[in-house]
Amino acid sequence: MANMNRFHARLVNEQGTALIIALMAMMLLTALGAAVVMVSTTETHIAANYRNSAEALYAADAATERVVEDLLQIPRWNDILSGTAQSGFVDGAMTSVKTLPGGGTMTLCCGANTATGQLQAETDTLNLWGPNNPQWKLFAWGPLEDMLPNHQIDSPMYVAVWIADDPAESDGNPAADVNGTLTMHAEAIGSSGARKVIEVTVARTSSTEIERGQIAQRGQEELNQRARKAAVGQTGKALGNMRMNNSTGNLIVQ
Repeated sequence: MANMNRFHARLVNEQGTALIIALMAMMLLTALGAAVVMVSTTETHIAANYRNSAEALYAADAATERVVEDLLQIPRWNDILSGTAQSGFVDGAMTSVKTLPGGGTMTLCCGANTATGQLQAETDTLNLWGPNNPQWKLFAWGPLEDMLPNHQIDSPMYVAVWIADDPAESDGNPAADVNGTLTMHAEAIGSSGARKVIEVTVARTSSTEIERGQIAQRGQEELNQRARKAAVGQTGKALGNMRMNNSTGNLIVQ
């Protein structure tokens, strides 16, 4: 009977209960705090990756605009396809190892394990145009911040642009430009593995340089008219025309 009374006394004794509750509450709050920190860190990484991705896309687009200026200065585009003409925007020798943003290196040319070799291998593997498959030539490369003097561009992106004959020519000779049309492949590489690619078709017209000068003088209305009639196209496809819908104001590709 005495043993039963002592056992019952221990059961009703609440000493130490507050300590157990406090420890459980602390563990719960610690887990909640860790979850909040994890979510905040994840959101920060997502935002950073989105920013780097968007910046890389704009960098690749800027590279295409920069290269178009050089293309206008080259009278024979076959010199580009033969590898004897290059852009004025270059970062040392194309065969040297380039340091990428965020760490790491890359060799642009020439060989199977270089950026040019890998791009060519991907094109040949797809084999979308047979004998007219583009044969890529490295044309421009360098840090985006070097595109303007005095580092006016605040961006860590590294860009490279390759040029090839337009496969829509269907002449069976990717080393010769017949119709004044080239294919441009621009890549931008940034921090955290950000990488964006833009491919465009560029066509030469007999009055390109004159029209560019007129646009600069006539202002926005001339730009609008030029946009309505400008030739547009996608890689490997024939050029079309763009016109403006008078009722909606939208540009329509024809």
